Amino acid sequence: MPMFKRSMMILLLLGMVAAGGLMYGYSEQDDAVKLSAGESQSTEVPAHEITVYVTGAVNRPGVVTLKEGARIADAVNSCGGVLPTGDAERINMAQVLKDGQKIQVPEKAQAAKASTADKSKSAKAGSPGEGALVNINTADLQALDALPGIGPSTAQKIIDYRETEGAFQDIADLKKIKGIGEAKFAKLKDKICI
Repeated sequence: MPMFKRSMMILLLLGMVAAGGLMYGYSEQDDAVKLSAGESQSTEVPAHEITVYVTGAVNRPGVVTLKEGARIADAVNSCGGVLPTGDAERINMAQVLKDGQKIQVPEKAQAAKASTADKSKSAKAGSPGEGALVNINTADLQALDALPGIGPSTAQKIIDYRETEGAFQDIADLKKIKGIGEAKFAKLKDKICI
């Protein structure tokens, strides 16, 4: 029976260690620091913000920070609105902004001058594709279709891109359009502008 006594002693010793551990845990739990409601960490996710640059015919051009999902109209209003000389009709004010985007509000006088200059260039050149530069941010379907290698479907893709992604910032951005690769862009780059 000595084996039985040893086993009982070991079991008793383990039971005492377990009971001691439980009592220690309960006593430490009572000493834990409770945070008041004012000290608890907030679980709210901060609203994401975007920063855009507004320039052109606005009261206070500059960089503005807005909530994600804001529209071009929000950015223009943050800059004091469009000047009386500004041509707000040439911008899609309902377009959703993207971080880092540049918004250019053109002036009516510039638009009229550009339109007159485009017409005189077109008259001299015969058509938009023969010498006159085509503005890929403002050209209509017919003018884009007249460019070499651009058919009606690709012209529509360019217009759709402008409406969803905003104005092209560089003529090289035209390569983002499906169907316009390096070779086609090389043929176009001397015939387009922004």
